[in-house]
Amino acid sequence: MHVNITTDTYQIAPLNDQKQAVAIIKEAEAAIAEATGNEVTLIAYEKSENR
Repeated sequence: MHVNITTDTYQIAPLNDQKQAVAIIKEAEAAIAEATGNEVTLIAYEKSENR
């Protein structure tokens, strides 16, 4: 299965300096993987400023 997400309403959230937010996402990925038996990747989006 291939999913192509295209939107101008949201953009990838810049979390480079947000260590706590990244840690929360990683913990959620691990919990979902444990619950489902499948490795997952969560992607953080934020609303685009022009919307």
